[in-house]
Amino acid sequence: MSARYLLPYAPEAIGGLPAGLDVLVWDGDGPVPPDEALREVEFFCLPYMRHPVALPLIPRLPALRVVQTLTAGMDDVLPHVPAGVRAENARGLHDASTAELAVTLVLASLRGVPHFTRLQQQGRWQQEFHQSLADRTVLILGYGSIGRALAARLEPFECEIVKVARRPRPEEGVHGTGELAELLPTADVVVLLTPLTPESRHLVDAGFLARMKDGALLVNVARGPVVDTGALLAELSAQRLRAALDVTDPEPLPADHPLWHAPGVLITPHVGGPSSAFLPRAKRLLRERVLRFENDRRFEDDRGFGSDRRFGSGR
Repeated sequence: MSARYLLPYAPEAIGGLPAGLDVLVWDGDGPVPPDEALREVEFFCLPYMRHPVALPLIPRLPALRVVQTLTAGMDDVLPHVPAGVRAENARGLHDASTAELAVTLVLASLRGVPHFTRLQQQGRWQQEFHQSLADRTVLILGYGSIGRALAARLEPFECEIVKVARRPRPEEGVHGTGELAELLPTADVVVLLTPLTPESRHLVDAGFLARMKDGALLVNVARGPVVDTGALLAELSAQRLRAALDVTDPEPLPADHPLWHAPGVLITPHVGGPSSAFLPRAKRLLRERVLRFENDRRFEDDRGFGSDRRFGSGR
């Protein structure tokens, strides 16, 4: 008995799926499928960058067993997932794209690219010295899948990489967050990759920022609320720290927000994931997850479980 899937891509576009899958295709832009079709959906993949219109569908899916995202973070999704429904993120999908953007933000900020862009707009040729990434110390806070991808891309730049995660992993050379007080003053660049949780909200507060060395660069490609915006604005206004932010709090950042014009800040509008690297990796991940779900169903059928059996919560 085939599961019913609600996917953002047609099976033939994903490729490698069994023939005859019962699939509804909805990309978040067109009309929502009718309730009679939604009643049978067991596996729902949220369309990428369409969560605000997709999440309200969840209560209309009484047979739902799995919510699959195409994002690494799930802080906006988990409150909408009922107990007994498995929620899965897209670990690995955005490693390449987000790591690339993090390197871009670091290099652009250190080498003064925003400043030179303004000079270009004025038609001014003005040679200056700026910092190099070579010989700098880069602290990666939130050393997981994307952190590994970032470290691999930083290796050729002749910089020292300090890896920090929630718990220490000595076998990987990863420090725990309990060591941040000692590590932060040594870092020229701090890259935030930690997920947003109750523990990480405002992790980067006034005390955290005060421990960073003068002139250091804070790069946030995680979630905006990981940083206390007011505390960061105070440091930027004093021109003691610099920042490169792909995410902000609030987000989207209002046009009149002071963060836009704070000294030493470079802002991109949460574009760590959306790049040409996204679609092939999204289809590959979705193919793997659908095949696994099909295998789980076959195993349950062989063991005599009912087709409406729920998975444990994936929260």
